[in-house]
Amino acid sequence: MPMTITEKILAAHTGRDSVHPGEIIMADVDLALGNDITAPIAINILRENGIEKVFDRNKIVLVPDHFTPNKDIASAEQCRQMREFAHDYDITHYFELGEMGIEHALLPEKGLVLPGDLVIGADSHTCTYGALGAFSMGVGSTDLAGAMISGKVWFKVPTAMKFVFTGELKPWVGGKDLILFTIGKIGVDGALYRSMEFTGDTIINLGMADRLAMCNMAIEAGAKNGIITPDTITEEYARQRASREYRFYDSDPEAGYDEIHEFDASAIELQVAFPHLPENTRPVGESGNVPIDQVVIGSCTNGRLEDLQQAAEVLKGRKISSGLRLIVIPATPLIYRQAMDEGLFDIFLDAGAVISTPTCGPCLGGHMGVLADGERAVATTNRNFVGAHGPSRERGLSVGPRRGRSERGDWSHFLA
Repeated sequence: MPMTITEKILAAHTGRDSVHPGEIIMADVDLALGNDITAPIAINILRENGIEKVFDRNKIVLVPDHFTPNKDIASAEQCRQMREFAHDYDITHYFELGEMGIEHALLPEKGLVLPGDLVIGADSHTCTYGALGAFSMGVGSTDLAGAMISGKVWFKVPTAMKFVFTGELKPWVGGKDLILFTIGKIGVDGALYRSMEFTGDTIINLGMADRLAMCNMAIEAGAKNGIITPDTITEEYARQRASREYRFYDSDPEAGYDEIHEFDASAIELQVAFPHLPENTRPVGESGNVPIDQVVIGSCTNGRLEDLQQAAEVLKGRKISSGLRLIVIPATPLIYRQAMDEGLFDIFLDAGAVISTPTCGPCLGGHMGVLADGERAVATTNRNFVGAHGPSRERGLSVGPRRGRSERGDWSHFLA
């Protein structure tokens, strides 16, 4: 039976030769992830039911990244709850300040997620890891609790959509532009509970940072997962980080897809998503003159070293406009140190930016850059829902870090 890469991974984790779309399965989990918002609920379930042992202490990852450094007493209590649970249950992979990074940047960086894995996380952007050729999806805290106890998760096998990108990208256009363009075409429910498989020579030539950005935002189209067939770039990335075996899967030529979309990537311009949905996309050059109050460069979508390097290239020798706030958030401690060692911090500081420790922070309206009512932000984050950066009715415009070029359209007010 011909299968997609997603179906092959799922079949392997059920101990079967094949699975088919729509089938309800119970699958083995290679990794279960929780953060400081979602993990405490799962932890309560284990403690309240007298569960004294997790299925595998090496296959659970706890990362307090959303409200850390703790923004208030309530967030500090949640992190303490995670810390105590990690100690009491002898969890191997617990990352706090000094080691803590934004979870979906941290796990691939440390080699905790590898090709062929099945990963669940109590966070919707767990789909990021499809960039490595893994099946990864977001779940609720109760499903996380069940997986922490049993090492298994149940769900329905998704149908699949294929997105074929061909052609050489324009200067500055990257993975974030490709996924914003795609969501703009199919809508925020265009891939509802389906697998989004990205392929074509454009994808083959993308670096890992751009692949991670694309798969990260599959959920913004309603997808169950986003995935890219692993190749030499995947092998180079994984080999440097892996401490265990991994496996490459690919889709059979005869595999079935609900839809196949083909795009000429050479014609795709820099993209920006206007409020209040990620599907409200348009080329930056057609965006007009929109006054903004703040720019955020970071998040699990675009807080990697490559993103900061591109932002520094834009900002070098320039100053941000008077009255504009610029916040730079490296996604992990390693990225923070690399950016500092490369002199990127000097460029950001000279331009008038502030640099944060790794945190999700303003992405979810948490802290480190929440907007006042009526303010507008441009952000490299993945969502531009109402209130996601705080109480503002306007919310932010979602862009990639490379979209601040002063000569593009009418966006020159970003820089003095």
